[in-house]
Amino acid sequence: MAGPGVTGGSIGAGALVGSARSKVAPSVDFDHSCSDSVEYLTLNFGPFETVHRWRRLPPCDEFVGARRSKHTVVAYKDAIYVFGGDNGKTMLNDLLRFDVKDCSWCRAFTTGTPPAPRYHHSAVVYGSSMFVFGGYTGDIYSNSNLKNKNDLFEYKFATGQWTEWKIEGRLPVARSAHGATVYSDKLWIFAGYDGNARLNDMWTIGLQDRELTCWEEVAQSGEIPPSCCNFPVAVCRDKMFVFSGQSGAKITNSLFQFEFKDKMWTRIPTEHLLRGSPPPPQRRYGHTMVAFDRHLYVFGGAADNTLPNELHCYDVDFQTWEVVQPSSDSEVGGAEIPERASASEEAPSLASEERGSGFKKSREVFGLDFGPTTAKQLAQPASELPSGRLFHAAAVISDAMYIFGGTMDNNIRSGEMYRFQFSCYPKCTLHEDYGRLWESHQFCDVEFVLGEKEECVQGHVAIVTARSRWLRRKIVQARERLAQKLEEEASLAPREAAGGAVGGTRPPLLLPVAIREAEARPFEVLMQFLYTDKIQYPRKGHVEDVLLIMDVYKLALSFQLCRLEQLCRQYIEASVDLQNVLVVCESAARLQLGQLKEHCLNFVVKESHFNQVIMMKEFERLSSPLIVEIVRRKQQPPPRAPSDQPVDIGTSLIQDMKAYLEGAGAEFCDITLLLDGYPRPAHKAILAARSSYFEAMFRSFMPEDGQVNISIGEMVPSRQAFESMLRYIYYGEVNMPPEDSLYLFAAPYYYGFYNNRLQAYCKQNLEMNVTVQNVLQILEAADKTQALDMKRHCLHIIVHQFTKVSKLPTLRLLSQQLLIDIIDSLASHISDKQCAELGADI
Repeated sequence: MAGPGVTGGSIGAGALVGSARSKVAPSVDFDHSCSDSVEYLTLNFGPFETVHRWRRLPPCDEFVGARRSKHTVVAYKDAIYVFGGDNGKTMLNDLLRFDVKDCSWCRAFTTGTPPAPRYHHSAVVYGSSMFVFGGYTGDIYSNSNLKNKNDLFEYKFATGQWTEWKIEGRLPVARSAHGATVYSDKLWIFAGYDGNARLNDMWTIGLQDRELTCWEEVAQSGEIPPSCCNFPVAVCRDKMFVFSGQSGAKITNSLFQFEFKDKMWTRIPTEHLLRGSPPPPQRRYGHTMVAFDRHLYVFGGAADNTLPNELHCYDVDFQTWEVVQPSSDSEVGGAEIPERASASEEAPSLASEERGSGFKKSREVFGLDFGPTTAKQLAQPASELPSGRLFHAAAVISDAMYIFGGTMDNNIRSGEMYRFQFSCYPKCTLHEDYGRLWESHQFCDVEFVLGEKEECVQGHVAIVTARSRWLRRKIVQARERLAQKLEEEASLAPREAAGGAVGGTRPPLLLPVAIREAEARPFEVLMQFLYTDKIQYPRKGHVEDVLLIMDVYKLALSFQLCRLEQLCRQYIEASVDLQNVLVVCESAARLQLGQLKEHCLNFVVKESHFNQVIMMKEFERLSSPLIVEIVRRKQQPPPRAPSDQPVDIGTSLIQDMKAYLEGAGAEFCDITLLLDGYPRPAHKAILAARSSYFEAMFRSFMPEDGQVNISIGEMVPSRQAFESMLRYIYYGEVNMPPEDSLYLFAAPYYYGFYNNRLQAYCKQNLEMNVTVQNVLQILEAADKTQALDMKRHCLHIIVHQFTKVSKLPTLRLLSQQLLIDIIDSLASHISDKQCAELGADI
């Protein structure tokens, strides 16, 4: 298959980003056993579950094991193991096993001496063993012999053998309600409750050799979480995360991350979450948190005397929270579960070969690989989530989370098991791609000359004019001045101009734009925001970082960048503390940043801050007007202004790039894409940022006439499909009509997009229901792309639903050949009896 072409020469995509040249159409297998009454068919891509789907699995029967809370669950192979907890009357030490394939419960085989009955212990899996540490033991019914433990037990899954590890040397203090995880062949435990006080110490022990190992206390550094208990931990991206928990008066909804290598804690900031963005979950305890792919999932717990049942998701890469909306076919009760339910509006889970960011350069890239459709139609029960609960437990097997037990309303213990299907969907790389363009400084076409020192910062007209109206006006003015200058130079040398362009009349490679009110360093931070919608959060204790963000804030106000303005303000206000408040206040007064100055003054005159601040040496060096203002503010605080006024948070990168594609960027187009002769103006920098094919072309094979022929292999996509691809390139949009997905399924490979997100969405779109209303459009697309199996599938639907299809106005717009194909299909499917009936009617 030939790749995208270039006017004036044949340069295939293979020459730039790949070498596939197969003309074989995608292979698609369909089950044609639909009845005449079927309105649509669901196309299956394999044993996928609807993503974000809750299923209630068989509960644990009382004769197998009691309902419980404060227990642990771990996952090993295809089974969930439940240990300990309490049933409301006694502590437990039984070990239950739930087979996730058979959905069946049993008591796990055990031998040896198990740990004493306990709850609020921890359990982890390492190798082929489960390790149980600590917890609370004793007789809760008689309230006797109650104590915390610091013992360590191993359970071998293969033999069922329980063994206690006898460790010599210094031991962690006995504790319960702590956090535990396994990383780098070691068990790590953090915080908990020792019976008298909450803890925040950390210990680790190697699990490879019982005879040689010993406990070691970890010397933690950084922003160590407060002493806490009843919190979860999870490991993601080689970091351990801790969220909320019981911390007495200090209880917060902060998320902390621990770097195993440096032994350093960091509080994850939330100040970058602008108003209107999903906030973090409420502070809580007794909840669960598991890691999957790049996400952390938080469920349940007690939040300010409530038992919420929303599932919160944290994206580790983008540092954003959201509440996961469950699919409409989430199930409860003991209903039979089909292999694949009807498609939801969410994206499907991906097969293992699609979970990476690269492409498999073989024919498998183009295979749609549909599975058989589900012939069995089951009645779907109403959607329902697990009820709110605390002290339950959760574990992950493959791409699903399992939640068992817990304490529900009225202190009732649960024996329910729920399964939640994750989405391992490729992330949107839009912000990363534009950020990489900024960092590489490739294809720059504008140079900003800044401040009195005339320092230069390069950028891209397309990105800057899409994001900032103020800078757009500056660029337009600079272009007009340059055009006028070139015109004047040309008029002074008419002979040379008539003979051909000379060096003096050629426009410069970089358009110079002077901005006297900006210095280079804060302007670079502003530019980083234009490309990525993000700026770096100030480091704790580094006042110079805060002062830099204040300079950026000043520029944001001048350039009317509302989103950056709000972001800077939130960052600065969150960074103000006793050590830097006077420096920040003085700088705010000098830069005439009234709102920040007000925040600092109010911080200073707080009862808990004032005496400490006025005793500082920095206070003595403040300007007299500022000292007077602080004293007066303390003596007579101003009335509080209402804080519920609407705030303009500006537009995001996605919104701006959408408007740019839809017409706002028309005057800045610098490349023409030709689709079967139809010209579509576009922007080189944007295409190069999002596609390695265009990046290579513009770097080495740039056509002189500025025109590029567009194709996907030897197939030219429809104009509608081409617009869908441009929407994906410019602002990451993946919603499109199903027929476009056939055209664009191979586009990520040919154009070298930086992951297979578009391909996954195309696959999901084709998996969704092919309806009577869109079957003719998909038939046309299948015919044009030579997807013969898809074409046969569409013809099959048309034959079985011809009474309805014949009434569609688009039928009369089909080509003569497709109409003949439909007639042939009707003729081959119609029976002699039906022929006779038709003849009788005539």
